Amino acid sequence: MSSDNVPNKDETQPADAVANDSSAPETILTAEQFAEIQAKAAKADETWDRYVRLNADFDNFRKRAARDREDGMRSSQERLLNKLLPVVDNFDMAMAATGSAQNTTLESLKAGVQMIQGQLKAVLSESGVEEIDAIGKPFDPNLHEALSQMESADAPEGTVLQQLRKGYKMRDRLLRPASVIVAKKPAAAEPTEAKA
Repeated sequence: MSSDNVPNKDETQPADAVANDSSAPETILTAEQFAEIQAKAAKADETWDRYVRLNADFDNFRKRAARDREDGMRSSQERLLNKLLPVVDNFDMAMAATGSAQNTTLESLKAGVQMIQGQLKAVLSESGVEEIDAIGKPFDPNLHEALSQMESADAPEGTVLQQLRKGYKMRDRLLRPASVIVAKKPAAAEPTEAKA
C-alpha cells in the first residue's frame, strides 16, 4: 500500500458522519457552542422535571378535591340523617303506644302524629326545603305538574284549583313539582233550537 492512499489522521471523518452521509462536511463545535448546547440540555432537563412534578401535583390536587367533595357530601348527609333519627324514634314510640295502651284515644294518637309531622317539617325547613303552595295561584309549569283540567266559572282560566300532591323546592332548586288540577273555562251551553 502506498502512503498516498492512506488518509491523514486530520482528514478522517467520524463514524456517524460516514454512516449517515458520506458527502456531509464535518461540523466542529467550538468550546462556546458546546457549552451553550450543554446549558440548553440542562435547562430542558430542568423544565421536564418541573413539568413532571407539576403534573403529579395536579393529579394529587384533583384526587384530594374529589375526596374533600365526597367527605363534604357524606358529612352533610350525616347531619341531615342525625336530625331525622329523632323523628323515626317518635314514630316508633307512637306505634308502641298504640299497641300497648288500651286507653289510647284517636285524639291523642292524632296529636302525637301531628307533633311528629311538625318535627319532620322543622328538619326539612332547617335544611332549606320548603313546600310549594299552589292552590289559588296561576299555573306555573316550572313548579306545577298539571294532571288534568276542570271547568270552573269561579276561578280564572289557568288557576290551580286543587293540589293532589305537594311539591317541594330546596332554596331555588325544584325537588318535586306539585301535582295539580287547573281551571279552564266552562264549555258554552248549546243553544236549543226553536221549534217551528
